[in-house]
Amino acid sequence: MATETTPMNLLTADVLLNNWQGHRRLTRKTIEAFPEDKLFQFSVGGMRPFAEMAWEFIRMAVPIVEGVSTGKWKEFEAEKPSSKNELLRLWDKQTTELNEKFPKIPTHRFNEVDKAFGKWEAPGLVTIQYAIDNEIHHRGQGYVYLRALGIEPPPFWERG
Repeated sequence: MATETTPMNLLTADVLLNNWQGHRRLTRKTIEAFPEDKLFQFSVGGMRPFAEMAWEFIRMAVPIVEGVSTGKWKEFEAEKPSSKNELLRLWDKQTTELNEKFPKIPTHRFNEVDKAFGKWEAPGLVTIQYAIDNEIHHRGQGYVYLRALGIEPPPFWERG
């Protein structure tokens, strides 16, 4: 017996951006949950401190959107933050930039293959999804750190 399927367009650029920004809001709450010293110093099992992971997200987000949009892949250039406030200031600045730049990605660029940062080849959509998946993965590590410190992490389903 053959199953009939109806094609559906489940993903639009707006949906993708809103999903990403929901994850970013949750990651911001995770950063806020850390005591200042633990954010930059604490780790488990030889993994990096959570501030290092958050810095990685910052170095990826806007450059990936710009790269997918234009085909020009530039590394993020800024001084590495040394305090929670500096980290959150950069985070918030990028949140605004993502909201401004993401809608300007030409639709065809989501399917075009680029060699992002000279490292990996993938369609734009896959590269954006990599940034989102990477953030989710490392945020999970942050949750482990918070629990090891006796701090309840923010509920993972609250992305608002």
